[in-house]
Amino acid sequence: MRSDLTRRETLKLSVAFAASAALLSGCSNANSASQDTGPVTLRFFWWGGDARQKASQGVIDAFQKENPNIKVTGEFSDWNGYWDKLATQVAANNAPDIIQMDGSYLREYGDRGALFDLKKINGLDTSGIDSSLLDSGQAKGKLYALVTGVASPSIAANPQLLQQAGIPMPDDSTWSWDDFNRLGQQVAQKLPGIAGIIPGFDDTALYVWAGQHGDKVFDDNANVVLNPDTLVSFWNNLLALIKSGATPQPSAIVEDSTATLSQMRLATNKAAFAPLFDTQLTAYSAAAGHELKLLRPPGESQAKPGEYFKSSMFWSVSSRTKHADAAAKFLDYLTNSKAAGEIMLTERGIPANTSVRSAITPKLTATDKAAIDFTNAIQGKVQQSPAIAPAGASGLGKLLTRYASDIMFERKTPDQSAPALISELKSMIKK
Repeated sequence: MRSDLTRRETLKLSVAFAASAALLSGCSNANSASQDTGPVTLRFFWWGGDARQKASQGVIDAFQKENPNIKVTGEFSDWNGYWDKLATQVAANNAPDIIQMDGSYLREYGDRGALFDLKKINGLDTSGIDSSLLDSGQAKGKLYALVTGVASPSIAANPQLLQQAGIPMPDDSTWSWDDFNRLGQQVAQKLPGIAGIIPGFDDTALYVWAGQHGDKVFDDNANVVLNPDTLVSFWNNLLALIKSGATPQPSAIVEDSTATLSQMRLATNKAAFAPLFDTQLTAYSAAAGHELKLLRPPGESQAKPGEYFKSSMFWSVSSRTKHADAAAKFLDYLTNSKAAGEIMLTERGIPANTSVRSAITPKLTATDKAAIDFTNAIQGKVQQSPAIAPAGASGLGKLLTRYASDIMFERKTPDQSAPALISELKSMIKK
């Protein structure tokens, strides 16, 4: 799923918010429980393809059978048109009641008063969601969004390549970054033309590394708090993997990072280890022609937890809704109903609600079950989910890619690059 805002999208969003500033100033009136005594209509807006549209409509139909006084009208769009349409509706004081929300846009809407504080909504049960995951929708003490699904960073291993190289599957409860490097070297030496490791150098990889080093990128007040030393060590580890021969050459690493899934070395059986989210296991295994194995990131047993739960997407409620009680009831159904979960399955990620997750598991494919098993296995062993990215910081991934490229091609050193990236990142933040 795409997460970076383009300059065009950011500009349109800013213009829309500027146009609606006067309207949003009155949003606080909606942040209290409403009393819906008669039939009401809710508008439910999401992005996605045909499969998501079909599943979402199925959930709507099931909900309406149980709640005949609440009519839910579904509206949907593809990703590219979704945010322009939502910004326009918010500016016109015509926002949908229930909004499918992405983390990259959450602060843009929440900080400007366009979203209901879900802590003030009646009838919404969040007890089935891990507290660290629940907090991923929170900023400035307000719960702007409720997580729908979860994904976790992992390392995918190719069992067939490891078997060909005569290397047993590593124990991910104990392996270190040095172990990871050594295994990559062994694969590359024993299987010419095969990459031992495709390294991660994006924001996901940095969040894991920072967590293991007791650091974080952003705080809850939208400040950049990353220690330059953490960034230097992150890039030094990348260089160590490259110089050892565990990875392909920098040009091939960059090429792989921009390739389509079907062309990536992990998907074409040309790499033994590579980072991915656990929810991507099914797609990569299908491309490879056999089931890949999910492993925890190296270094988890030698340091603080770096692994974390990432929200795949969120549910938000418009601060201008006239039917907060009805919206709460529908949001509660989306979150906690096993019947809804059995219709949706993993269309919006592994369900954040653990009881719903258990209920749908028998209906899933082997690789989807493996992803859920992985998620369940790390429950209670993860760091607090990273704070919501500040408005303007959605370009961190592209920023890291640019700096990592300069470092891999030895145009700059990690020591030179760390303060420069942090300064540039701070300048991107909108206050």
